[in-house]
Amino acid sequence: MSSTVLPPLRRQAAPLRRAGGSVSPLAPVAVAVMLFSSPMAQAVDWGPFTLTGFTKVEFQRGSNNCKDCQRFPEENKQRLWADELVPGAEYKTRETHVTLMQPYLASKFDLGQGFKLQTLLSQRWRDGKTDIKGFWYEKNIALSHEDWGSVRFGAMPTRAWSMADYPYGTQIGVSDAWASSGAGYGLLMRALRVSSRPLDVLGGDLVLEATYDEGNGGFKINKPRFVELYAQYVKGDLVLDGMYQDTRNGTPAAWGHGPFTGLTPFSADDAKLGGSGQSIAMLMARYQVDSKWEVLAGARRNRWSGAYAVITQAGPPDQWNQMFNVHWNNTLNGVNNPGYSATSTDFSGGVRYRMGDWTASTGMVYLGKASTDNPSERGQSNSALINTVGLNYDFRNGLQVYGMAGMVKYNRLGLSPMSMPGNAAFTGVDSRVTTTGNWFGAGAVYTF
Repeated sequence: MSSTVLPPLRRQAAPLRRAGGSVSPLAPVAVAVMLFSSPMAQAVDWGPFTLTGFTKVEFQRGSNNCKDCQRFPEENKQRLWADELVPGAEYKTRETHVTLMQPYLASKFDLGQGFKLQTLLSQRWRDGKTDIKGFWYEKNIALSHEDWGSVRFGAMPTRAWSMADYPYGTQIGVSDAWASSGAGYGLLMRALRVSSRPLDVLGGDLVLEATYDEGNGGFKINKPRFVELYAQYVKGDLVLDGMYQDTRNGTPAAWGHGPFTGLTPFSADDAKLGGSGQSIAMLMARYQVDSKWEVLAGARRNRWSGAYAVITQAGPPDQWNQMFNVHWNNTLNGVNNPGYSATSTDFSGGVRYRMGDWTASTGMVYLGKASTDNPSERGQSNSALINTVGLNYDFRNGLQVYGMAGMVKYNRLGLSPMSMPGNAAFTGVDSRVTTTGNWFGAGAVYTF
């Protein structure tokens, strides 16, 4: 089984960025670990078990942040009342801080005759709290054979999110904007993944893979279904990663990091809901031009079926479903507050240049306008261009420090592009308040 498609045990933290936040109680611990760790720090091995992971701390200062602009700050972007802004709210330069920590506990047992049994357990903490409450990043078991491939079952990240996050997004400073946007899903609860052994194709290695997940089994009418097909082709210094996700009745969203579960968190809502689906097709490539230059690029096609809005439990306050691209206060074919289908295309690209222990990079993400028949404006007319530059120094003992700067430019003032999960996602710059913003910052990552 090629290590290129196994879950990553040693990886740099993705620079996930959210607006706002403060230094967590773990931040001093993370800084101390990174700054005073022994140069000989390595993964911890104990019999068949291996403990690896990373810890990261990052500080940023960004312009045109508006922490208190939205009147109902906890409401989902897709809800009409979430559009409302506080008149005269101040947007200005603000500081943000984040601490991430994620260990990986793996085991491997040689069963003989080419068979191996592996387990993997991993969770991520953000600012001292579970990153996505109620969901593991890795909690799975796998049986592999050197001639046939592998079968893995349990909780695991999707290829669409994990590969877009690392190496593609992380290496050029756009991991969150690229991996956490779009119509895909990022975490699976009870998935079955079948991977082939590397196949010799046109002088390169091709690995094929299929993943299936039924999400929340409590839904019997609108049954969730997740299918992801993945292929990786490696020939010399060229790597191609292609993936296709097709899903039914997951949570309607434009958050590529989100878990695949059901239409709402509660299966008791089943009979009150209409089905929905979404999918992505994505191709990413990286090419090592020489020992110094590396080029990365990606393209993604998003599709959403839309999901109508309905009250699932009368209040006060009323409880609503997870809707998407709704034509509010209107009807379509007898359905109130109908959801409309939509498609969009996004792109990423960047370059890295190595100078000994230094690496300079620049990256770009373009989140495109969407095509939809929805008469209401729900962000389909907007687009976003995010650009970054970065400089990284590797101490070669697990510790890396880096600096970065970036900017965002929206096409228009209004709701953010449809493939963004929130109006201020990734940059802290709310597209309803201003069309531009920039930031700079520094951080450190320790990988053990």
